[in-house]
Amino acid sequence: MDPPNEFPDDFSSFPPIPFALFVPPENPIPNPNSIAGPIPNTVANPSSAHLLSFSVPKKRRRGRPHRVATSFQLPPIPNGALIGNGNGLASSSSLISAHSSRHNVGNPSSSARMVPDISDEIIVINKDSTAEALIALSAGFPADSLTEEEIDFGVIRVIGGIEQVNYILIRNHIIARWRENVSNWVTKEMFVDSIPKHCHSLLDSTYKYLVSYGYINFGVAPAIKEKIPAEPSKPHVIVIGAGLAGLAAARQMMRFGFKVTVLEGRKRVGGRVYTKKMEGGNRVSAAADLGGSVLTGTLGNPLGIVARQLGDMLHKVRDKCPLYSLDGKPVDPDMDMKVEAAFNRLLDKASTLRQLMGGVSVDVSLGAALETFWDAVNAEETNLFNWHLANLEYANAGLISKLSLAFWDQDDPYDMGGDHCFLPGGNGRLVQALAENVPILYERVVNTIRYGSDGVQVIAGNQVFKGDMALCTVPLGVLKSGSIKFNPELPQRKLDGIKRLGFGLLNKVAMLFPHVFWGTDLETFGHLSDDPSRRGEFFLFYSYATVAGGPLLIALVAGEAAHKFETMPPTDAVTRVIQILKGIYEPQGITVPEPIQTICTRWGSDPFSLGSYSNVAVGASGDDYDILAESVGDGRLFFAGEATNRRYPATMHGAFLSGLREAANMAHYANARALRIKINRNPSKNAHSCASVLADLFREPDLEFGSFSVIFGRRNADPKSTAVLRVTFNEPRKKSHDSSNPDQPHSNKLLFQQLQSHFNQQQQLHVYTLLSRQQALDLREVRGGDEMRLNYLCENLGVKLVGRKGLGPTADSVIALIKAERGNRKPASTSLALKSGTSKLKAGNLKKKFVRRAKIMRTGNGSAPSANSNLVNGKVSDETTTSQAPSNTLGPGQNDSDMLKND
Repeated sequence: MDPPNEFPDDFSSFPPIPFALFVPPENPIPNPNSIAGPIPNTVANPSSAHLLSFSVPKKRRRGRPHRVATSFQLPPIPNGALIGNGNGLASSSSLISAHSSRHNVGNPSSSARMVPDISDEIIVINKDSTAEALIALSAGFPADSLTEEEIDFGVIRVIGGIEQVNYILIRNHIIARWRENVSNWVTKEMFVDSIPKHCHSLLDSTYKYLVSYGYINFGVAPAIKEKIPAEPSKPHVIVIGAGLAGLAAARQMMRFGFKVTVLEGRKRVGGRVYTKKMEGGNRVSAAADLGGSVLTGTLGNPLGIVARQLGDMLHKVRDKCPLYSLDGKPVDPDMDMKVEAAFNRLLDKASTLRQLMGGVSVDVSLGAALETFWDAVNAEETNLFNWHLANLEYANAGLISKLSLAFWDQDDPYDMGGDHCFLPGGNGRLVQALAENVPILYERVVNTIRYGSDGVQVIAGNQVFKGDMALCTVPLGVLKSGSIKFNPELPQRKLDGIKRLGFGLLNKVAMLFPHVFWGTDLETFGHLSDDPSRRGEFFLFYSYATVAGGPLLIALVAGEAAHKFETMPPTDAVTRVIQILKGIYEPQGITVPEPIQTICTRWGSDPFSLGSYSNVAVGASGDDYDILAESVGDGRLFFAGEATNRRYPATMHGAFLSGLREAANMAHYANARALRIKINRNPSKNAHSCASVLADLFREPDLEFGSFSVIFGRRNADPKSTAVLRVTFNEPRKKSHDSSNPDQPHSNKLLFQQLQSHFNQQQQLHVYTLLSRQQALDLREVRGGDEMRLNYLCENLGVKLVGRKGLGPTADSVIALIKAERGNRKPASTSLALKSGTSKLKAGNLKKKFVRRAKIMRTGNGSAPSANSNLVNGKVSDETTTSQAPSNTLGPGQNDSDMLKND
């Protein structure tokens, strides 16, 4: 077959296609791209005391739609229609839920104040806050808590409490406002009048976060494109790969003002999203999606939003999906429903089994569990059961014998609600719009990526491209192959994650016929096999006749059959498909014509993909998606793509969202470096400023134990990344009758004696050092109190403790980076810290969910533990800070492309 043409040639000869939402008469639906329209009364009614829910399709239903659905439960949202006091505020005592409670701190008499503090009130922005919460939920935001991303960005000062409730209300309102018209650029000023003045700083941080991470104001609308500056003013970013992830990141970075160069190995854009024009005689043509083809869920789907910006309406994939036996006869509907129900019960049993097995289930396959439970009565039921297994292997692009029983469906809770849809004319329309005016160099096959403190070098053939940062968006299959060399080698943690995750295969046979002989009343139909090893061979057919512009039919090849298909001659494959179609339609008196043109994909052999999309293999978990997403080289090399998106892996929108995510992360690191350069250029002028910043950062340390506290960059999970340790002395050391080690080195006793002469009970002495995050975690585990920790620090780790001025420019850079990470978060008015001995990132499990905990500080007359401090060559640092003891506080084909799963 001829090699695919580049997109501009493919689409230039296409006649204009009138796009309109096709709504089957028997099942009318609203515009699937928007949920900002009318909401059912049961949702909008603020007085409803019931939990709200909406259907979410499970991964098991991504192929053929199933009849059973689960739902998210949404807690009631504080609603202005319930209570109002005439000033745009609602009483916190009436509205605060169990997730957010009033906290009066440091003032025992505050509860008796006659005049309420408006900062302690829940604001009222929109009477229908529940509907806005649903819209935000469709964008991936929980109804009553913050995501880790929001916490890391520092959207609020204190986790929990009134400020968090108000932030969520403002966040939801801004998202809902933009969704009303996604072709507009939403400005912060649009919300100033509707949000009380005391919350304007909260509005600032909320708006900045949503714009930075691409939750609003993204896409290809003219109002958004015009925000891209004519000339870049920020460093050079190199993007490897012009798929959805690379294009999304490139457009965002350009809008942020960065110089961007995209390197693409193919002759076209899109990666695993590839729309190929098929044509024949008599002016018959069609647009065939050979890669990612189905938008799986349209509620909040960013690609649905891009389609709206282009003025395109989506076509719902209807639920009707008849199955046909080997002899071509329709499967009995009652037996079909019976086996389908039994299959879903088996999946539920497998879910129960993994709960009972606990951690052991990580090393067990889903297939082993399902095939153990299944007990067929006859051959027909067995064939039906195998069809459902093939459908599951299609959904995961992997053999069930290799899927993890423990985590194969770990992303189900985040599956976007709404219909599964086609984009008329193919998804290439989205790709072309995203690639417009993006500087892309084609046929640049990258073989080496070098990264270090001075930037990156990306080598493609005999060309070297230099930049400040690089974003690698190549598919997981390419990373697994090792065809790209990294210098230095990627961290072992990332290499292990790449190895553990699965990367499966799905192939297609696209056929353009002279006319539609299969009818236009359905989009899918299936065919059974009596050979388990071939159960995925042409098991499902998609009709694109209503959306492709011509009579197009596509047969899918999944599971083990997809791998065998890679070496099957195309003529044999097409002959086999035509035999199946004739067996189904000729008994009905329908003649099956010979196809005008056919295309067989070979995604497993494509050197730029080496597979289709990712899955959680035996031994892997959702954590591995996060590991693949981690940047390396202190913010020089970043990674995006569907295999880096824990919530939406194996989907087109997952790839797109990962690109927006990494654009925000790259901008963050670039801003931090710019700040460090500014500090380094003016060390004397910035000395006092750095000391102030450091004091602010240590008000909310990432790790605290005894008199030791630690801060570190939260976006770099590398255990070797640099952290800042502070040791605090609060008062003279008193004699203790605790058992002590007589062999304690004399230098430590001398250290304490010297330090004691430099402060009294009204003073604090802070001394510092730099160490790795892993060393800080190890220090926390040292038993025997602060003296033993100090001994371990000085004797085992060999570090020196110094005053603030002694830390030097290296520390200034680290401090600037941490400050930039925390962004807008201001020091809390109450002294909150992590519970003693805990940290956001625990040793051995750096991606655990972070929950900030309150710590009770000592009272004014209480005694704080003595601090073990620092000396440099036996001398005491001269830095002291005066502070009063805190009061008691308590806080809360053959393609040349890659293919994404029918996303």
